[in-house]
Amino acid sequence: MVLRIEPDADVVRRIAAIATRLPEVVEEDAWTGVRWRVRTHTFAHVMVAQEGYESAYRDITGDPETRTVLTFRASGDELLALTHAGLPFYKPPWSPTIVGMVVDDDTDWAEVAELVTESYRFQAPQKLVRLLDT
Repeated sequence: MVLRIEPDADVVRRIAAIATRLPEVVEEDAWTGVRWRVRTHTFAHVMVAQEGYESAYRDITGDPETRTVLTFRASGDELLALTHAGLPFYKPPWSPTIVGMVVDDDTDWAEVAELVTESYRFQAPQKLVRLLDT
């Protein structure tokens, strides 16, 4: 049996620095990787797509390499743009509002901050979203 690879601690720290500054966010271990939730809704999840484990990233792209991937929520024009942008973005099939992206040495962390924050806005109650805007 292949052991599950967890995301690099530096990647988790970088995403956590973005996510945990948002109101009422909880960071927790997921079935694999780490996820960030607002109340009961996950708005960001980082994991490793690897051989030997089911992976929407590997199924969609056909990429056999081990990759760190981040999933988040998007809507409207942003969802449309990201799902048609190609790599590093991809469209997992399990929800119409989920987008995934490969996280690697070329990742634009300012873009990640924007995408994670917008995902939070999509999932959070309006009361918490208004706190961001004040």
